[in-house]
Amino acid sequence: MRARLSRFLAAAAPLAGAALLGGCALNGDFGRVRPSLVRDDMHDWVGRDAVRGIGGRPSEFRPTDEERELRDLAYALIAPPYDRNRWDAVFAEYGFAGPRPGAPFDRTAYWRRLYANDRRSESSSYAQLVTDARNDVARLEPFFATAARVVDMDRRRVQSLGYVAAGSGLSEAEDDSVRNRVIENTAVIEWVCASLVERAQSYRFALERLVISAPSASATEAERSLTLLQARIEVYCARGHAVIAKG
Repeated sequence: MRARLSRFLAAAAPLAGAALLGGCALNGDFGRVRPSLVRDDMHDWVGRDAVRGIGGRPSEFRPTDEERELRDLAYALIAPPYDRNRWDAVFAEYGFAGPRPGAPFDRTAYWRRLYANDRRSESSSYAQLVTDARNDVARLEPFFATAARVVDMDRRRVQSLGYVAAGSGLSEAEDDSVRNRVIENTAVIEWVCASLVERAQSYRFALERLVISAPSASATEAERSLTLLQARIEVYCARGHAVIAKG
């Protein structure tokens, strides 16, 4: 508990200070978190929340570089696309607000925000939908490539337990942390796949509403982008599940 409180205060203090200076102080160019507020462990909570979401316990081990990269890449695929450029998006980046595994899914939320933000022109709505779908497609390969490396590392880690136990000995806490981390990493991958399916459903709902409310030739491009995203999700998540099962 003391360690958790320390992590919370370490992350919250600079964010609170920046907030006092005004919303624009929290984000940098293009809605990205200001470099001065970025920490290597800012997305560690993704693993903790993912495993707690399935009733597991987080590992006591510090995440490896690959595991942190997995969590960094996962965040971009579980955070709602319409929240990434909010002035206070940095709080969600640190896990103080935003996505939670198993949270109720509202497929209309994306459409409501899209319609509210681009009500003056259907062209901007179609363009935003295409951009969001293509951005997700571009993020799939890096995430699942990292996921494959992490799963392979976990497989080797578990295989090493017997050697360590027979050699220098292994405490119950160490054994638990190894196994909990493996489950934690798997939970992150599963969370991303569940989120991707929901995102595609949200995009589909928005496209259907656009087509009936504001028909446009741009609908064809949006349909192609969404179809590509759905096909890639099926392929990558199927591969991810196969890698997990093999591990």
